[in-house]
Amino acid sequence: MNTITVKNIPDELYAQLKQSAARHRRSINSEIIFWLERTIGTPPVDVDTTLTKARYLREQANLYIRTDDELNTIINEGRP
Repeated sequence: MNTITVKNIPDELYAQLKQSAARHRRSINSEIIFWLERTIGTPPVDVDTTLTKARYLREQANLYIRTDDELNTIINEGRP
């Protein structure tokens, strides 16, 4: 594993980092790694692809619309 030294961290930022680490029961080092992974490790979102998938799923969900009577029948099937 590699090591990084960060210098001149503003006092307020360090205090926030320390509080966040304590809140999550992590060391400051682990908290920094968590935030780096969360920030840098997140792949960019392709908005067009996401919207296309969402629209497709919405269309598919519309195929399964049921009335209250149909739902009650389905729920009660097989019950004595």
